[in-house]
Amino acid sequence: MTANYHDFTASLIKSFRANKGRMPDGPFKDRQVLLLTTVGAKSGTIRTTPLAYTMDGGHWVIVASKGGSDTHPAWYLNLLANPRATIEVGGDTVPVLARPTKGDERRRLYDQHAELHPGFKDYELKTSREIPAIVLERTDQAGPTPVG
Repeated sequence: MTANYHDFTASLIKSFRANKGRMPDGPFKDRQVLLLTTVGAKSGTIRTTPLAYTMDGGHWVIVASKGGSDTHPAWYLNLLANPRATIEVGGDTVPVLARPTKGDERRRLYDQHAELHPGFKDYELKTSREIPAIVLERTDQAGPTPVG
């Protein structure tokens, strides 16, 4: 990844935290956004990523679209290897357990996500891979500690 991508992500994270979970400008303006902190699958490094989310009952739903790329985003591979994570949403930090979905549940959650975040409708058209929808369930066991 380039320095520009890391700088851009760092800027989004800083804005998110400064505004208590609201994104006043940029690509996430007026969207439901959370910060997902994972442990790197290969590196073991703590990584934080801003992501659009939706709710399903009392659970958060995120989608591993990578903008319609033919490869999965690193954060998704991290969750497969280490499903314990931490999210920052609103002004709260919450330990979660990630659960990838399949079949009808995945379809329903993806469509629900795309309804609130319309760009996701186009992402499926750009790739032949099935884009994962992941449920994040609150847990009592601590996930990785967000940095910065």
